Amino acid sequence: MKITERVWAFAQPVVEENGCSIWDVEYVREGGEWVLRLYIDKVGGVNIRDCEAISRQMDPILDREDPIEGSYRFEVCSAGLERPLKRPSDFAAFLGADVTVKLYRPVNGVREFPCVLRGYDNGDVTVEYNGECVTFPKAQVALVRLRVDFS
Repeated sequence: MKITERVWAFAQPVVEENGCSIWDVEYVREGGEWVLRLYIDKVGGVNIRDCEAISRQMDPILDREDPIEGSYRFEVCSAGLERPLKRPSDFAAFLGADVTVKLYRPVNGVREFPCVLRGYDNGDVTVEYNGECVTFPKAQVALVRLRVDFS
């Protein structure tokens, strides 16, 4: 089982006990150190107290479960307004939402598409862009994230 899956499994009860849900767990190398990051969400939004409470409760569990050899930094943070969509359930929950699709390689000179999510099928992403439905094959899509217009 991957580190992120193990952490998700033992973090879920703690997160839910605090009125939140897990959006994602990532284990990445940043600036020469490893970071284990737990992204949380809740109706009405996550605040710093939510992150702090979950972090404090997770510390002894991480010590006991010891999912990672060596040192790492642990963070609990909000999934954010412009969160990435990764799992099929993420895409299903946000059908009709404003998103940005980033591609590995530009299409007609464009690499980032501000659009509306219309469908998801096995990694293929269908969006409405400039009034037309376009489907990007999974192999072309680097990232899909929610888009918030702050203007």
